[in-house]
Amino acid sequence: MKLSMFPLLVVVVSLAIPAWAAERHMMQPRVPTDKLAEARALTSPLPSSPEIVEQGKGLYNGKGTCFNCHGQDGGGNGPLAAQLNPSPRNFQHHGFWRHRTEGEIFWVIKNGSVGTSMVGFGGQLTDEEIWSIIQYERGFAGAHGPGMMGRGEGMGPMMGPGGGMGGMGRDGGMDGMEHGGPRGGMDGCEGKGCPQSDSNQ
Repeated sequence: MKLSMFPLLVVVVSLAIPAWAAERHMMQPRVPTDKLAEARALTSPLPSSPEIVEQGKGLYNGKGTCFNCHGQDGGGNGPLAAQLNPSPRNFQHHGFWRHRTEGEIFWVIKNGSVGTSMVGFGGQLTDEEIWSIIQYERGFAGAHGPGMMGRGEGMGPMMGPGGGMGGMGRDGGMDGMEHGGPRGGMDGCEGKGCPQSDSNQ
């Protein structure tokens, strides 16, 4: 008896839709359109280091109260997450780091995001504290972090929070504990390990 492919197609599509929706959600900027270019131009003045990551961790789970919405593991699953619409950002999702810049994240933490439950923390956190939180948050993506769309050479045992975070330095190069593999940016793969930039390194 020849079985219809329709039920199988329905299952495949129903499984694909949530993944597509999650990726689409990550592609939506939370910075107002008139501030987007300004936000994307912002870069961290801090070098990547275990000390700064540790400082960011303390602020994320303490003074910044980030864990309440984004979860202790950065998965967007904190104790308050279920009642928020739109849901909090999932820092474990590689699509988030592929589509959003650290400058955008800084802007949103400092100023908040209209149409979401994200309030601005500029009155509670210094700029340096915000940058250290971002450095910690980048580590949540682990092996799916920035630049992992390309070849992943250079990744070692430092892949916890703060490890394998290409592009955290001011010059986007290798600072402190960063790996030498490619990193993700708004234009895709950048840095060592990317075919279009190997000759420029």
